[in-house]
Amino acid sequence: MTEEKSVRLSVPAEPEFARVVRMTAANLAVLCDMNVDEVEDLRMAAEEGFVYSCATRPATCDVSFAIAADGVSMSFSLGDQEPEQSQDGEDLSLVELLLDAVCDSCEVTDAGELVLVKGIGGTDAQ
Repeated sequence: MTEEKSVRLSVPAEPEFARVVRMTAANLAVLCDMNVDEVEDLRMAAEEGFVYSCATRPATCDVSFAIAADGVSMSFSLGDQEPEQSQDGEDLSLVELLLDAVCDSCEVTDAGELVLVKGIGGTDAQ
């Protein structure tokens, strides 16, 4: 892939839609020629990013994927509430720990987005 391409997804911010986000991320990772471990990391990051977004209580979770030759970035829209636990009662500190482990970068922006980046062939964040 020589040029960056984008894919946008908008799903209800409800746990049963996590699979849609997960599978989209995994399919895009395959298109970028990520290896099996990188595909799994991106799939996991997408699911946990969705969980984090849902915890901020948006009406919908808008996810923007940017795919390029060197990796994939995902931007999740956030709601207005400060996240403390997921809709299922999961402690979000575990979500944040996992995102730090499987992504090359993970940040909440001033624009109200959770931005995750997973490169190809690199090392994960420490």
